[in-house]
Amino acid sequence: MDALESYISELGYIHSSGSATNETSYYGPLANLLNEVGKTLKPSVRCIINIKNRGAGIPDGGLFTPDQFQRAADAEPLQGLLPSRGAIEVKGTGENVEQIVESHQVARYLGKYGQVLVTNLRDFVLVGQDADGKPVKLETYRLAPTEAVFWFNAYDPHKVADLHSERFTEYLKRVMLRKAQLSDPKDVAWFLASYARDAKARIEHSKLPALDSVRRALEQALGLQFEGEK
Repeated sequence: MDALESYISELGYIHSSGSATNETSYYGPLANLLNEVGKTLKPSVRCIINIKNRGAGIPDGGLFTPDQFQRAADAEPLQGLLPSRGAIEVKGTGENVEQIVESHQVARYLGKYGQVLVTNLRDFVLVGQDADGKPVKLETYRLAPTEAVFWFNAYDPHKVADLHSERFTEYLKRVMLRKAQLSDPKDVAWFLASYARDAKARIEHSKLPALDSVRRALEQALGLQFEGEK
């Protein structure tokens, strides 16, 4: 079971209890998801829920790198260090993510942390700052268009993973790496390759008549036939 499938499965299990709060009951699965993806990166990235107030309120979470911990096994970061990969703002699945992004709370976090991952557990929006310091949406990902659809799909986490896992995992990796210093051409190449993998996954899961037309035109012009996925 991959990270997304586990995430959806855990959320569905908690939701089915009928005893969950709209927000905080789901922090655990979200942290597990981010940590599973984060540990595949170099340097790894770790999510800590409910980090200390550093003058802008208490974010629901922060994304830290190993250099911010006293020892690799420590659960707490070094005193006074802000999460190097940004803060996290979490709301319930019924909340409108666009309204969350435009809230004063997110604006305060941006001023302090420079980057905020905003989510209602089904929509994910990476928010940064433009040249004037104003909030700007950098990248988004949607697992379901509505709260009802999201919880309906949670009954079949494997299907959700089949549809979204590759693209969503690449998205989260880019979120965690965006504030990293790019000093090596290989780092830039990775970002380009990540977007290419995202585009490939989009094509594979979509019906694109325009591409079919190009394929037929090439077959006619070159006098050959394309067969199979390759």
